[in-house]
Amino acid sequence: MRAILICFGGAMGLAACMGAVDLTAPSPARDYADYCAGCHGTGGDPGPIAQELKLHPVSLADLTMMNDGRFPEARVMSKIVGHREHGEMIGAQAGEMPSFEPMLDGPVVLYDTGDGIATPTPARLVRLMEYIKGMQQ
Repeated sequence: MRAILICFGGAMGLAACMGAVDLTAPSPARDYADYCAGCHGTGGDPGPIAQELKLHPVSLADLTMMNDGRFPEARVMSKIVGHREHGEMIGAQAGEMPSFEPMLDGPVVLYDTGDGIATPTPARLVRLMEYIKGMQQ
């Protein structure tokens, strides 16, 4: 009986580290349509809002090509969340993009962007980044 309880406790601890799946969260395709497609488009062409902007949004389908054949996972997620670069705010917090706050709520997963460091990251943000990664041409 004790062995069963130890195994159960270990399994529960592992499950807690993995993060829960939010069954009420929109799909990554829905998040892309709602947050990204209006400006970045759905493939190689810009979205309908792009022509109204001062800065022309890049095609998210070309990120790997623009980054010497490597998809910039960490850069994509930090651009979505917003970050400081060379003293200036970049991304959502700079007002260049919509607020992604709803996407940052909910379950968190440990995610390694390739640097060997698993960082607690909102699961919905990871799913959107992986969706964009899957769009690469």
